[in-house]
Amino acid sequence: MAELIKLYEENPNPKQVQKIVDVLRKGGLVIYPTDTVYGLGCDITNSKALQRIARIKGIKLEKANWSFICADLSNLSDYVRQIDSSTFKILKRTLPGPYTFILPGNNNLPKDFKKKKTVGIRVPDNAIARALVSELGHPIVSTSIRDDDDILEYTTDPELIFEKWQNLVDIVIDGGYGDNVASTVIDLSGDEPEVVREGKGSLEIF
Repeated sequence: MAELIKLYEENPNPKQVQKIVDVLRKGGLVIYPTDTVYGLGCDITNSKALQRIARIKGIKLEKANWSFICADLSNLSDYVRQIDSSTFKILKRTLPGPYTFILPGNNNLPKDFKKKKTVGIRVPDNAIARALVSELGHPIVSTSIRDDDDILEYTTDPELIFEKWQNLVDIVIDGGYGDNVASTVIDLSGDEPEVVREGKGSLEIF
């Protein structure tokens, strides 16, 4: 059964962050807050953890299109091919923020993502999510936790999330109520930017 851990975004407790990251390093699954909806994540280098998420989501790992949650843009070149200055300016202007940008992947992607031509990069405007990634030392792979209810697409109450997910994950972070609108997804891997999904992020960024 999962553990419910309360963290405050204004000042995430370093000891609790370390405890959560230790679980991630051992292949654990964590549900955590972002600047949009709550996310389900694991260490991007842990194949067993990635397989667990794939099973929960009912998809094959090689078919999964998950985001890489990053603390900032400093390690972008670890996973993304060189991008032009106009693309980088868009990233600098909007991140941290409620956007997922699809960018061309490079040859250094972790082994489970080697066949991917693109990668979704996300730097959420949420101190808890970024503290986890900073402490881990590389991105967390992430997917939104969707609700079975057609009307309420995303659960926003962390206690209700815990109730539903406690037997599937290792830790649920209570970072306060989440949003019920996902990030805006923009594909910057081609010649022209393409909006894949309209979400919380404004489209007036170009």
